[in-house]
Amino acid sequence: MTPEEAKAYLLRRARERGVQVEVLGVWDRELGFRVREGSVEQVTRADRGGVGVRVVIRERAGYAYTEQLTPEALDWILREAEENASLQREAVAFLPEGRALGHHDLLGEGLAASADSKLALALEVDRAVRAQESVRRVTAAWYHEREHHVHLGSTEGAEGSYRTGVASLGVGLVAQAGASLKQGYHADWQVSFAALEPGRTALEAARRTTRLLGARRLPTGRYPALFEPRAFAQLLGAFWVLWSGKAVAEGKSRLRGRLGEQVASEPVTLVDDPTLAAGLQSRPFDAEGTPARRTVLVERGVLRSYLTHSQSAQALEHANTGHAWRSYRGVLEVTPTNLYLQPGHGVSLERGVVVAELMGVHAGCNPVSGQFSLQALGLWVEGGEVAYPVEDFAVCGDFLELLRHVVALGDRLEWEPVPGAVVGTPTVLVEDLSFAGS
Repeated sequence: MTPEEAKAYLLRRARERGVQVEVLGVWDRELGFRVREGSVEQVTRADRGGVGVRVVIRERAGYAYTEQLTPEALDWILREAEENASLQREAVAFLPEGRALGHHDLLGEGLAASADSKLALALEVDRAVRAQESVRRVTAAWYHEREHHVHLGSTEGAEGSYRTGVASLGVGLVAQAGASLKQGYHADWQVSFAALEPGRTALEAARRTTRLLGARRLPTGRYPALFEPRAFAQLLGAFWVLWSGKAVAEGKSRLRGRLGEQVASEPVTLVDDPTLAAGLQSRPFDAEGTPARRTVLVERGVLRSYLTHSQSAQALEHANTGHAWRSYRGVLEVTPTNLYLQPGHGVSLERGVVVAELMGVHAGCNPVSGQFSLQALGLWVEGGEVAYPVEDFAVCGDFLELLRHVVALGDRLEWEPVPGAVVGTPTVLVEDLSFAGS
């Protein structure tokens, strides 16, 4: 069977059995090349996917999935999901009313190039980095792409599909100056193969790493801090769950009950937008079939919304923002899509610390309490100019308190995939932050 045929079969069988069901089919095609020192180390080609069902019986949800599209396997997951629903104690689940969603191709010809051309890109970024001064070794260079197909249908009327994709080009390296060694990396992510440029990626990887050579210890103290986009994206990616309607409904977010309050400084506007034309996580609808729309979470420092799916929206008496997500193997969750801080008018730092790299982000962040303590690398700025790189320090604080001390934002957005999200931020200037150094 094709995925569309499997979806139609499951919907028909569910109606015959008199149960509500939501069918999600997900199919991915991957291609990747990993090279080092001019030689190909690894080639990855994979096609994987399957179909998952969410059955609701008497307000209890049950899940099951299969990677075999045969009548026998599909009948089995329907029975398995019904049995799993009967074992649940919580009686709050429901399937939202659905609609015709259409069939969307958000990828087009974005990944249309030969495999040889894609391998050549990885080899070129490897060569270009090795040609940079102070670069002693390339740990790996890579090209990777993923084409993503989603098919959704429900007995409540949801019906649609879409196709997306993304390509990345990256390189890791070791740089040396005298006795000082630093390891770093840089990756560029695009929805189009043609937008990747190995020379640009190589130069940025070398710049990010070599500028940290010869670093000095940073004295403990409180200083103004300028977060570079990648560093702040990692921090925001660790704390986005504060805006999760599911976490809010479960009492696991400090933003519960604070809609309309000032929770950040005036420059801060936080948006999630699955409709961005070139967004890495753009999609026409979510895992329940709710159409995609732009959601403003924080507007000029004021909390305006949470990210919700149908169940969390009902629990909070809040609008459903269309942020349901699940894999065909998993259960329903809430996740962001293209989450970003709206850029400002530019920043300048007269004296303080540029936070360039954060390490151990998820181990050092507590999204429930909002506290973080993270090892970092950066640059000391004096008189508006970079004086020298700094290391052996940690940045410490409370994320919501940090947002209240943002004084300015850069005028250019940069995107960074982080675990569970794609985050875009400009440079972020914070007037005061605690640094634990020597």
